[in-house]
Amino acid sequence: MVEKAVAIAKALDKTPVVVNDAPGFVSNRVLMPMINEAIFCVQDGVATAEGVDQVMKLGMNHPLGPLALADLIGLDVCLAIMKVLQDGLDVHKYRPAPLLEQMVAKGQLGRKSGQGFYAYRD
Repeated sequence: MVEKAVAIAKALDKTPVVVNDAPGFVSNRVLMPMINEAIFCVQDGVATAEGVDQVMKLGMNHPLGPLALADLIGLDVCLAIMKVLQDGLDVHKYRPAPLLEQMVAKGQLGRKSGQGFYAYRD
């Protein structure tokens, strides 16, 4: 079955990546803790959202900072993913930042609501 899916992906000129089945997908297990830790940095006063994003863009060569990316994804979606990871894998490691929970509760969902870590206009 996997071999057939890989062959189809290659026939469509795509690059298949074979991974094992696990809660949260590989991309979410790597990306969401980074975003969550960036939120903890803002919550704990380590840096502003702008500062965190600049460090990651300049120091790590990310095209978009983690907090701007979280706003793009939707903070409610980020929170939901963190809860899936927390439930499926590890209660402490994937604990959502309280600031994330507070922002979602206030309706600050990022770009789609006009306010997240940054303010957005139509």
